[in-house]
Parts: sequence; structure tokens; C-alpha cells
Amino acid sequence: SGTENPTPTFSLVSSKRLDPVTLQPFWDFVKAKEPLIKSPYFPVLFSFTAYMSFCLPYIALDFLSTKIPAVRKYKIQPLSYPTLGMMVPCMVQCVYHHVVLIFPVTVAHWYWISVDLPVMAPELPRVLLDVTLCLLLFDFQYFLWHLLHHKVPWLYKTFHKVHHKHVSTFALTTQYSSVWELLSLGFFAAINPVLLKCHPLSEMIFFLVNIWLSVEDHSGYELPWSTNRLMPFGLYGGAPHHDLHHLKFRCNYAPYFTHWDRLFGTLAHARSQQ
Repeated sequence: SGTENPTPTFSLVSSKRLDPVTLQPFWDFVKAKEPLIKSPYFPVLFSFTAYMSFCLPYIALDFLSTKIPAVRKYKIQPLSYPTLGMMVPCMVQCVYHHVVLIFPVTVAHWYWISVDLPVMAPELPRVLLDVTLCLLLFDFQYFLWHLLHHKVPWLYKTFHKVHHKHVSTFALTTQYSSVWELLSLGFFAAINPVLLKCHPLSEMIFFLVNIWLSVEDHSGYELPWSTNRLMPFGLYGGAPHHDLHHLKFRCNYAPYFTHWDRLFGTLAHARSQQ
């Protein structure tokens, strides 16, 4: 009977690889880069590359919108345009933070905690569930953090005010923030996949989605395919929701979804504010 066990196991692995919706081929591709992923340089390179890649299309739109009315009509505040002089300090601060703050933290993490990449990929439904739960948890954590840093004047002036330098946001203002804000929100994003025991692939996808949604929030554009237009029933606020927060200060504290602001009575809509 001992010789019968390996065959079903092999069949199970094979069936996962042949399933058209399996993530195993993609995970095998990722695992092939294991030396890079396990290096102390990977987290900071991953974070910075993803952030800049998501910012670049909106930077292009910012320059195009001053010339092309067809682009300008999607701008939430069409009379406000970021200049190069506004973009450069944001970019300089971003590079500085990644080199001086994020890199040492990730090196310390690499030194103390080893990265384990399992052989098998997670099932697609599990990935979707884990990423959604991570986003919902981050949304709750950020809402509480954000509300507290607006309600307590000392916290606002000391830690959060720098992020509100620009009343009309643009993509590069996403990470324009104090050291405390950067590290605390980064901690929430990093700890959530650990708390939920996510597969490393789910963790990477969550990081990418979280960075993308943050950039979209600050982009200053509501495009036909913006997340808030794709999600029904006003469950997701998106760029108009967060843009209004920067404009009015005292509303829309949740970064993504609207349920916490609705529950706490801090939800505002652009139309009602005009």
C-alpha cells in the first residue's frame, strides 16, 4: 500500500499545472527569480519600480491635459495643473525615502526573517480573497489612522500636514509625506498579509494593487475605467473621493472604500460640495 501514495500526489500536481486558470506556471516563473526575490534589494526595487510605473501614465496625462481638451475633461480639478517645479520635489523626496528609510528597513527584515517561497502556487479564488481581505483591512487601518491625524491638531501639524501641501493632487503626491506617515502606512501594508497568512504571490499582488489604487486616488483624474466607475453601488470612492478630501480636509478619510466614512458620517460627494 505504501507504493500507491505517490501516484495520486503526482496527479494532483499535474492537474493543477494543466488547469487553464491555475497560477502555477506564473508562480514557477516567479520562483525562477528566487535569488533576486530573496535579496535585500528586492523589496525597495519592487516598491519603487511599481510606484514609478504607475505614476508615469498620469504624469504624461498631466502634460497632455494642458494641450488637449479631450484629456482635460477627465481632470477632476480642470483649472489646476501640476508644474515640473511641483513634481520634482515630490520625486526627490520619494527617492530619498526609498534609499534612506525603506532600504535599511527591508535589509533589517531580510537579515532577521528569511523569505520562504513554497513550491505550489495558491488557487486563484484564494488569491482574490486574500487580496480583497488585505485591502479591506488596510482601508480600515488607514481610516482610523487618518481620522486620528486629522482630529488631533498636534498629530496633523507634526506628521500629516506635509501630505496636504497640495490641495489639487497629482500622481507624485501619493508618497509625498512625513517619515512617520510613510513608515506607519507601510507597516500596515506589510503586516496584513502576515496576519492573514497569505501566500507570497498573494502578498506581491496585494502590494501592487495597493500601490496602484493609492496612485489612482491621488492622480487627479476620473477616467472611464477608473476603479470607482467599475465598482457598483458607490462602494468605492476612488480619485473623486480622495481628491475632495484634499480639497475640503474634513471628509472622506478612508483611502478606498466608502463604508467607514458612511458609518462615521464623514462621507462627502463632489456634487454636494460644489
